[in-house]
Amino acid sequence: MQCRALRDSAEEIQKFDVAYFMLSVDTLEDNTAFAEEHQAGFPVLANPDKDVVEAYGALMPVGLANRWTYYIGADGTILRIDKETDPETAGEDMTRIMGELGFPRI
Repeated sequence: MQCRALRDSAEEIQKFDVAYFMLSVDTLEDNTAFAEEHQAGFPVLANPDKDVVEAYGALMPVGLANRWTYYIGADGTILRIDKETDPETAGEDMTRIMGELGFPRI
């Protein structure tokens, strides 16, 4: 659902000068198949060893990644962490929040 929401909002998201992607603890093969199945149009990165997810504090005790959205500025500073990401409206929410945070537009 979240992947489709981002895919369907791609035109609006791409009006911002940003790179965006999803990160999963699944394998590269699983993520590649998932991205193809849902026609993601953006990278779905694999982190099966969970080190990146853990470094960002998003690893749940059960070993899955929380469904959080990180907004990171051009200088690498985390500007906001949306811990209430709604999979259905993720794309719309992302464009709204990027606007609120003053992300540059193309």
